[in-house]
Amino acid sequence: MTTPSADTLRSRYVEQAASDLEDNRRRQQQLTEKIKMLEQEEALLVDIMNLAERHEGAKAPAPRPGRKPSPAKEKTAQPLLGDLLAELLAPHKEPRLAQELRDELLEKHPDRSPTPQVVRNTLESLVAKGRIQRHKQQRSVMYTITESGPADTDD
Repeated sequence: MTTPSADTLRSRYVEQAASDLEDNRRRQQQLTEKIKMLEQEEALLVDIMNLAERHEGAKAPAPRPGRKPSPAKEKTAQPLLGDLLAELLAPHKEPRLAQELRDELLEKHPDRSPTPQVVRNTLESLVAKGRIQRHKQQRSVMYTITESGPADTDD
């Protein structure tokens, strides 16, 4: 038979263990989401590196550290995210929201699933390159393709 203080102590331990388990589950979910986001950002960076290598022409690619290639690096045959977004913007004259572009991208390219932040970063990269234009309308940022096409074509 146990004493009331032992029952109270046992009850507190059970409550604390349950609380700790819930905190651990919540943290695991957060970490899982963070890993997914980092993998998507890595894929974007790989796309940027491939674009830079293509831009440099026949230069040999720089040696990379000897680590296990990620799934993102194995997908280099896919078109670059920036190219896909520019293609989605091209037929439209009116400015479009990043979310609209992401939704259309997910519909037309179900194998690609960049986060909204990766799409916005890619769009801003295209703005910096002069391939698309940014338009601010009240609190919204919208994008259109540039009239003259890519600014980095110096062939």
